[in-house]
Amino acid sequence: MTEQYEVIVIGGGAAGLSAALVLGRARRHTLVVDAGEPRNAPAAHIQGFLSRDGMPPAEFLAVGREEIARYGVEVVRGRAVDVTRNDDGGSFTVTLADGRAVRARRLVVATGLKDELPAVPGVAERFGRDVLHCPYCHGWEVRDQPFGVLATTPMSVHQALMVSQWSKDVTLFLHEVAEGDLSDDDLRRLVAAGVSVVPGVVADLVVEDDHLTGVRLADGSTHARSVLFTAPRPLPRTGLLEKLGADLDETPFGAYPVIDPTGRTTVPGVWAVGNAMGFSEQVVNAASSGYRAGATINGDLLMTDLDAATPR
Repeated sequence: MTEQYEVIVIGGGAAGLSAALVLGRARRHTLVVDAGEPRNAPAAHIQGFLSRDGMPPAEFLAVGREEIARYGVEVVRGRAVDVTRNDDGGSFTVTLADGRAVRARRLVVATGLKDELPAVPGVAERFGRDVLHCPYCHGWEVRDQPFGVLATTPMSVHQALMVSQWSKDVTLFLHEVAEGDLSDDDLRRLVAAGVSVVPGVVADLVVEDDHLTGVRLADGSTHARSVLFTAPRPLPRTGLLEKLGADLDETPFGAYPVIDPTGRTTVPGVWAVGNAMGFSEQVVNAASSGYRAGATINGDLLMTDLDAATPR
């Protein structure tokens, strides 16, 4: 027999748990389906989240699961592999990888995204340690060290300029970007920020005693660096939204669902939150988006039921 809920939240990160917390406190029968793949798993700590600054990501999620359990929210470990709108038009069935099927009147898609890192030996292994992507997440902890920026697109210039706020020793390795792709404004700003520019393909990273010590180019030259910033390619997990026919908006950073300010998608009854709705959501912003969606869904269910009870 298919289990029935009012709301199913697909994804147990900051956004999904925040939505579930609001819904649980609103006395909504809610299920969280958690595949256990948080985007920030490689990071040692969450930073920039008031009252949670410095907390390990796993601890943050564990606290969140404890909090939602107080309000009767259920959590199941598993992966949602399929979702369909039921014939009644007002509910959905979610199928898990183990074959279990669950049903709900509303869905919150909080499946996040995956970071595709540059294919440079050593980058993936050190990501979240001394290979980083977000200065607001990690800049303070590595301040004043020699930074490198591994360019993957001309927009990497912006990243190099930004990280110069945390270190005055910054080198931009052009890697996949041709010198001719840099605009006059790019070059002017790089000079003003004191950022050095090194052309050529990066071959690998130099690591000694489990610490990054340099960046090696294809020509064999090595540049001493303690920290390397790069911009991964975001791969949004939108498969379930696509199955439901949600409209997606193509951006330079992937395709994301078309939503209103509450996260409501173009599919009635379906919301997207966190990195499932945009690539740059920090943990604090992801949690905020979940809260907003949860409150909106509660009101939506309430008005739907009241209208059904009092036909016009």
